Amino acid sequence: MDYIKWIRTKVGHDQIILNFAGGCLLNKNREVLLQKRSDRASWGFPGGAVELGESVCETVEREFYEETGLKVITKELIGVYSKYEDCYPNGDKAQPILFFFHVEYRDGELFKETNNETLELAFFPLDQVPKLVNEQHDACYRDLMCYEGKPFIR
Repeated sequence: MDYIKWIRTKVGHDQIILNFAGGCLLNKNREVLLQKRSDRASWGFPGGAVELGESVCETVEREFYEETGLKVITKELIGVYSKYEDCYPNGDKAQPILFFFHVEYRDGELFKETNNETLELAFFPLDQVPKLVNEQHDACYRDLMCYEGKPFIR
């Protein structure tokens, strides 16, 4: 079931609270994997909406595979980001609540071609991250830069 499509049939474009989970994968060179998202042609951390019956850990692992081709395992919570608003290109409005995790590579290869969610995938040095998709992803990046095993709540 696509929860967002289902709930949007009930509320249209009105602002709602949506739960998301995303992740940060660092390679052996301490570069971070980012996804150029097809919905906005902007860079961000891989992740997506929590589906009914799914945990946030299951969400980030599923979304990582769907968007990057990589199987990951959720390791640690970096932070929860809840005081943001977003308006999507189709006019949908939401207050997204994002659970942001450090993830570890398990298996798979990065997609080489685009798909309906991903225009490009690339690893970036932590001090050379491009402009990110929104303020929420910016907060994730800032917290990633000072992460010492203590979750952040925003």
